[in-house]
Amino acid sequence: MLPSQDIARLIEIMKALRTPETGCPWDLEQNFKTISPYTIEEAYEVADAIEREDLHDLKEELGDLLLQVVYHSRMAEEEAAFAFGDVVEAITKKMIRRHPHVFGDEEQKAAGFPKGTWDRIKEEEKQERKQQRAQMGLTEKLPRFLDEVPSAFPALTEAEKLQHRASKVGFDWGAAEPVLDKIKEEVEELTDEVKADTPDRAKIEDELGDVLFAIANLARHLEIQPEAALKRTNAKFRRRFAHIEDAAQAENRPLADLSLDEMETHWQAAKKFDPTG
Repeated sequence: MLPSQDIARLIEIMKALRTPETGCPWDLEQNFKTISPYTIEEAYEVADAIEREDLHDLKEELGDLLLQVVYHSRMAEEEAAFAFGDVVEAITKKMIRRHPHVFGDEEQKAAGFPKGTWDRIKEEEKQERKQQRAQMGLTEKLPRFLDEVPSAFPALTEAEKLQHRASKVGFDWGAAEPVLDKIKEEVEELTDEVKADTPDRAKIEDELGDVLFAIANLARHLEIQPEAALKRTNAKFRRRFAHIEDAAQAENRPLADLSLDEMETHWQAAKKFDPTG
């Protein structure tokens, strides 16, 4: 079997991998839940290639992510639920529907994209999904206002989106300053738990979560993506720690042999070469 630019070849490869008796034993053992972590990992690796501005890696990582879509689609097809073509049809239908100012008739194009159009279209899609599930005999649980935010998001992103969703009905502070006060309050509560005579790990975890949730809220008010901000800091930490490692190598010493004071000295030197933040 030869590689190809045709998506049909990738679908064919996945079908072969999942064919009983002749397929790959590992691939045959997998299911939606076991593959899901790989799907998330591949999405992060796509984001990493973009952050590094490495288009060669981006091509490879996008292929890995596409494989995940084909993988899930194949497993669904085996259960007679849907196939890859249905996935493509669903997203093309959604994109056309959500951009009437681009794909609609002349009247829709002339109208542009007035305020409220996006929410109206999403509500129409929600009702359509509800009807489809009813026709399939699937019970529909009573929707909750925050159900629109997937719990599978990274925690900081989920917190930000939960708060944004709640703000739509007025459950929000009007500015960043009160959020700063809330962060101070949460830090004080965390400090109290940490300094307690008999620290309770569960309570400490709860209070730490409250601090992080409040910080995510502050990021939203400052119109900063918390994940992006933390990523920048992570990258900065990598660069500055690499300076400590380089210093140790220059002295022909194992990194672990440096004392904390020596590491701090090199860290401060790194800050002069890398003054961001």
